[in-house]
Amino acid sequence: MHFWKMHGAGNDFVVLDLRDGRAPPSPDECARIADRHFGIGCDQLLTIEPARTPQAVASYRIWNADGSVAGQCGNGARCVAAWLVRVNAAPAQAAFMIESPAGRHPVERDAQGRFVIDMGAPRFSPADIPLRGFTQAQATYPLQLDGHTLAVGAVSMGNPHALLEVDAVDAADVAGIGAALQRHPAFPQSVNVGFAQVLAPDRLRLRVYERGAGETLACGSGACAAVAILKRRGRVRAADGVTVALAGGELHIRQRADGHLWMAGPAAFVFEGDIP
Repeated sequence: MHFWKMHGAGNDFVVLDLRDGRAPPSPDECARIADRHFGIGCDQLLTIEPARTPQAVASYRIWNADGSVAGQCGNGARCVAAWLVRVNAAPAQAAFMIESPAGRHPVERDAQGRFVIDMGAPRFSPADIPLRGFTQAQATYPLQLDGHTLAVGAVSMGNPHALLEVDAVDAADVAGIGAALQRHPAFPQSVNVGFAQVLAPDRLRLRVYERGAGETLACGSGACAAVAILKRRGRVRAADGVTVALAGGELHIRQRADGHLWMAGPAAFVFEGDIP
C-alpha cells in the first residue's frame, strides 16, 4: 500500500488512498504504522475514501496513533485538501468540499496560497461535547482533580475539547493534567485538553494533549476550540481573526457571520513510499 507522509504545523500524518474501496488498516495495524521507532511514525493516519455525497470530492477518516478513531482533525483536513489537489482530484484554486466524520468542510485558498477550512460552528451544550454533570453551557466548569478545583472551558468542534487558561504554557503540566482530565468521569468519551496563554486580543499560545496521541506539535480543532471558548469569555475579540501559536507553527482562526470557524495554516508533504 502506497503512503504519503504529511504534516500541518508539525502535526504529522500518514495518508492512505482508499478511494478504490479497500478496507482501512485494523487498529493494531494503525498503531504499528504510527510507531515512531518500528513504523513510519505519525500522530494520526488519514484514510481518503470516496465521497459520501455528490457535493464533495472525497471523504476521509482519522485514526489516532493508538489505533482509536477520531471525529475531527483540522490540520489533517488541510493535508487532505492539499493531497487531493496534488493528485488532481480537486481544483488547485477553486473552492471544493471534503467530508470528515464530523460533517462537510468547504475548502478555499487564501492570498498566501494556504488552504482555509470551514471547521463548522462550535457547540457549547454539555450534551454535545459530551460533558457529564452539567445541563447548561457555562464559560467555565468547576471540575475536581486531585483535590483541586479547575476552571475548565469545554466545547465540541466535532470532537470534545477542554481548555485551561494558564499564565505560561511553557510551565504547564500538559501531560499530567491532560491525561488526568482525559480519564475524568465528566468526559465519557475522553477529551482533547488545551492549555492557552492569551498574549493579546488577536494572539494566543497553545499546547494540546490529544486523545490517542498525547501532546502534538499542533492541533487544528484544538486551536478552533481555544478561540471559540476564549472569544465567548471576551478574552479574544479580533475582527480579523486570532493567530494561534503552537510548537510546530501558527494557525489563523476567524469566525464568520454564520458562526463557523475558518482555519488557515500550512500543509506540507514530507516523503512517500510503500508499506510492505
